[in-house]
Amino acid sequence: MIFLHGWPSIGLMWRAQMDAFAADGWHCVAPDLRGFGGSSAPAANDAYAIEQVVADMAELHDHLGGKPAIWVSHDWGVVVAGELATHEPNRSRAVVLTSLAYQPGGHALRTVVPLVDRTIYPADRYPDGQWDYYRYYTTHFEAAVADLDADKAASLASIFRPGDPAGVGKVSPNAVVTRNGGRFGAAHRAPATQPDPALWPLADFDVLVQAFEAHGFRPACAWYLNDDANIAYARRAPNSGRLSQPVLFVNGDFDQICSITGNRQGDPMRAACTDLTVTSMPSGHWLPLERKTELVLAIRSWLQSKNALMAVVGK
Repeated sequence: MIFLHGWPSIGLMWRAQMDAFAADGWHCVAPDLRGFGGSSAPAANDAYAIEQVVADMAELHDHLGGKPAIWVSHDWGVVVAGELATHEPNRSRAVVLTSLAYQPGGHALRTVVPLVDRTIYPADRYPDGQWDYYRYYTTHFEAAVADLDADKAASLASIFRPGDPAGVGKVSPNAVVTRNGGRFGAAHRAPATQPDPALWPLADFDVLVQAFEAHGFRPACAWYLNDDANIAYARRAPNSGRLSQPVLFVNGDFDQICSITGNRQGDPMRAACTDLTVTSMPSGHWLPLERKTELVLAIRSWLQSKNALMAVVGK
C-alpha cells in the first residue's frame, strides 16, 4: 500500500493508517512528494506538474519491486494517484481517494470551477466559488507564499483545523481570499495558533513544521501553477481517463471545498470509474487525520468486499 499526501503535508500524516495496515500484513510506504518534507524541491515551478510527480511515483514503485499496489491518497495526492492509475494501470490493484474527487479531465480551475454549487456561490459574487484561493495562487503567487512563510508554524496550525458541521452549505473562507487580499487578510501572516493534537501528534507536527522551515511554502504552492500542463497530461490518458480498477472514494461531510454531497463535483468521477464505491464520514478536509480509525475500518471493509484485493503477501 502506497500512501500519497496532499498540500501542505508530508508522508507522516499517514502514521495511523500505516501502523494499522502494516499490522494486517501490508508493506506500507508513504513518500514525501516532491516539494514536501525530505523530498527534492526543484526551483522551477513547472517541476511540480502532475506528470513529473507521477514519474517520481513510477520510479519509486519500480524500486519497491513494481508489483501492483493499493494507492491510498488525499488532496493533491488524489490527483497523482488518479493520473498514475489511468496512465499506468498495471501499477495499481485499486485506488483509495479521500477528500478530493478524481477529475478525468485533469484537476485544474477549468475543470472544477464549472462544477461549483451556484446556490452557495452565485457567479456574480464568487466567480471561482470555493476555489478562489486556488485562483489567488495563479494571480498573486509571491504574495501568497510570503504570507504563508511569515510564520510557518502558525500557518500550518491554522490550516490544519477539524471540520465544522455549521459550515455546511455556507460560503467557505477560501472563497474570499482574493477579496481579502490574501489567506490572512491585511495581517499577511497567520494568527498565533496552537496545533490541534487530535489531528497531528505534537511530535509529528514538529516534524511537519521543520520540513516547511527547510523549504518554505513555495515548492508546495507551485503545484497550483501547472493547470495547462496537467490538463494536457490528463488528455493523453488512455480511454479518456477511465479507471477500470476498483476505486473507493471517502467524502468528508463537513469539507467546504471538496465535498461531493449535494453538488456536481463528483459527477466526472462517477462517469469515469468502472467500479466505484463512495462512502462518507463526519469530517472536514483533513479526513485521514480527523478520522484516523474510521478511515482504516472503511478501507478494510472495502478491501474485504473485493476479495481479490485481500491477497496480502505473507498473510
